[in-house]
Amino acid sequence: MNRGSSTDAPTPTRLETATALDRFVADHDRVIVEFYTDGCGACAAMEPVLGLVAEGTGVPVALVNPRDDPRLIEDYDVTRVPTLVVFEDGEVTDRLDDGFVGAERVIDLL
Repeated sequence: MNRGSSTDAPTPTRLETATALDRFVADHDRVIVEFYTDGCGACAAMEPVLGLVAEGTGVPVALVNPRDDPRLIEDYDVTRVPTLVVFEDGEVTDRLDDGFVGAERVIDLL
């Protein structure tokens, strides 16, 4: 289990495989997932924003690097990062791949 930062904001859960993502999605009614890559500045900047979104909405957040499990690239049509994908009851309901966005835009996505 991830611990919050010094501000006690929820920390997004890091996942490494498609199987771990499937389990995370199955364990929650609604989640938001950020597909990111190492070295992506916009992706790194999204993590604290997503922590605020999780804190404000109670929606669990996961971070997945699709390069760790290339099946994810095809399964979720990840053509750029960061890509945010919302799942409800195990199904993709929305996505956003416009680069860095603020918390209000992410909450609107939910």
